[in-house]
Amino acid sequence: MNPDPSQFVPGQQVPAPYVLDGDNSMYATESGLVVPVVTRGGTEPGDTGQSAGATRISGVSVQHTPATRIWFGKVHNDGGYRSVPHHHGEAETGGYVLSGRARIYFGAKFEDYIDMAEGDWVFVPPFLPHVECNLDRNNPLTWMTTRTPENIVVNLPQVADTDLRDWTDRP
Repeated sequence: MNPDPSQFVPGQQVPAPYVLDGDNSMYATESGLVVPVVTRGGTEPGDTGQSAGATRISGVSVQHTPATRIWFGKVHNDGGYRSVPHHHGEAETGGYVLSGRARIYFGAKFEDYIDMAEGDWVFVPPFLPHVECNLDRNNPLTWMTTRTPENIVVNLPQVADTDLRDWTDRP
């Protein structure tokens, strides 16, 4: 939120207190303070939507923070991994490749794909059936992923490796 210029006190470099446009009291602690909530590394819960072979851990979610409309976590795939076909229901999904090389198959019969490398971002629209893959046969792939409103994972029937164009003969 940008401060209203009329809220600046003459002669001071700091704006006067913000006037909030909304109510965040639902996030207040027992003492009445609204504070950031930190999930410490190594304490992230793993009790979130999963697909076989992908490990998803929650950094911010309804399971362990006051968040109500966002899921933010890390997804780890072993070398050579590919997910079962799935979609994320009504959730919009944003992803960032932290390390490794990824491929996402999509389209009718999953005949189309996009490849990504470390540093790439991706948006996956709601209800889009897809298959996530680690292109590297030996090294892990790690993504940061966020979804709204929550980490919805709807697994679909499996497809054969040979049905995924360029999957079995990748380098």
